[in-house]
Amino acid sequence: MTVADLAPAEGFPLAVQQEFLCLWDKGDDMGPFGPRFHIVDGWRVAGRIDTALLQAALDDVVVRHEALRTTVVRDAEPRHQRILAPAPVPLEVRELPATDPADEEGRHLAGEELLNELAADTIGVRRMPLLRAVLGRFDDEDAVLALIAHHTAVDAWSMQVILRDLAALYARRAGADLPPLAPAPQYREYAHWQRSDEAREAERSARAFWRTRLDGARALALPTDRTRSEAPDFSTSWHRFGWGTRLREQVTTLAAGTRSSAFIVLLAAFNVFLNRQTGDTDVVVPTFTPGRGQARFQDAVGSFFNFLPLRTDLTGCATFHDVLARTRESCLDAYTREIPLAHVLDEAPELMARVGVDGLASCVFQVIQTPFTMAGERIGPLAYRAVRRKVLSQSVGSDIPDGTLLCLEVSPTGELIGELGFSSNLYDESTVRRLVAGFRDVLSELVSAPGAPLPAPTDFPSAPNQE
Repeated sequence: MTVADLAPAEGFPLAVQQEFLCLWDKGDDMGPFGPRFHIVDGWRVAGRIDTALLQAALDDVVVRHEALRTTVVRDAEPRHQRILAPAPVPLEVRELPATDPADEEGRHLAGEELLNELAADTIGVRRMPLLRAVLGRFDDEDAVLALIAHHTAVDAWSMQVILRDLAALYARRAGADLPPLAPAPQYREYAHWQRSDEAREAERSARAFWRTRLDGARALALPTDRTRSEAPDFSTSWHRFGWGTRLREQVTTLAAGTRSSAFIVLLAAFNVFLNRQTGDTDVVVPTFTPGRGQARFQDAVGSFFNFLPLRTDLTGCATFHDVLARTRESCLDAYTREIPLAHVLDEAPELMARVGVDGLASCVFQVIQTPFTMAGERIGPLAYRAVRRKVLSQSVGSDIPDGTLLCLEVSPTGELIGELGFSSNLYDESTVRRLVAGFRDVLSELVSAPGAPLPAPTDFPSAPNQE
């Protein structure tokens, strides 16, 4: 069913995040409204699944969360969001390779291959709902449930909310004695709150902070292997890796000993790595945030995610402990004054100047810390375990903004895992592998001896004029 088939609904103002996506609108074939601007998540499900009940529960989720049936009307003035009538969620059932139940690694890899295949597929922004599901079954008691949603309707946090609600709705339909879900907050309510006096008052002082904080700053941009003019056909590849448990233990131990978080330790090490690569002591690293500072929206589904520029001055830092302290201060200052990136750029219009240079591209750093992540929880007749550890790279996957996105995560098994998404029209995989290996070496060195003197920056590759 297409948007044109549905009865029109009352329009609502866009959220700031939606307005920002519209600024980068490249039509329905690429960019933020393109068919690969999506999120694909998967869960191993233990227990006998009734596909009719699963279909009904998926449809319940679409009724519950309006964002999954909301279209952004981009060709009107003013632009607005329109909530459409519920429609069935496309559900596909597949039989996965019949591996031995004892071969857990084989089943894990088969599930990961399924997720990669779906990430290389598309989901149109004009076909409602903006959610698809694939159930891959190893046998009657073991399956992989994959959810695919367009990124204009969801973020990483939302995917966990969807699965949590789906599990509860399925269990109730299966006869489990669970209380009904509380009414869900809606994304249009968030857009309305952004225009409230409360939000505007909180933003006023934050704007002043960012105006001062980012004076003269330029966001991180790294040299590309090819210019955009040489390779205009945009595509995104993903390189995946695992760094084991020992490095994770060193990171978390250092974080605990310095009143920091794993994110701060990893970002501090990335700051040192960038300093050695570029020679810059004024490092501005963009990161994703959940964008859910208001507790009332933590159970909502929508595209809340935000970018936050984290600026750290490394001048005079003699040891990694010094860098950690500077990075921690930068993070605390920024996170307590978070506002939408569009509003930050109002106060620092030159922040992204380097990113626009042909021959340079953005590099975003992220440590994934989503809530509600299922790690074997039983809800009614089924148990759910998120598929987080991934080892299979892919040449075509979910799109990211132009450049690179480095994601790190502590998996449920305790490993430090990661993936690096990159614009494959701009970067060679060999370059990406060197970047990941180089950062790992620097991180290992720093967390092993955080009090040791820092060496001077190494020679760095020549780059186009960055101003």
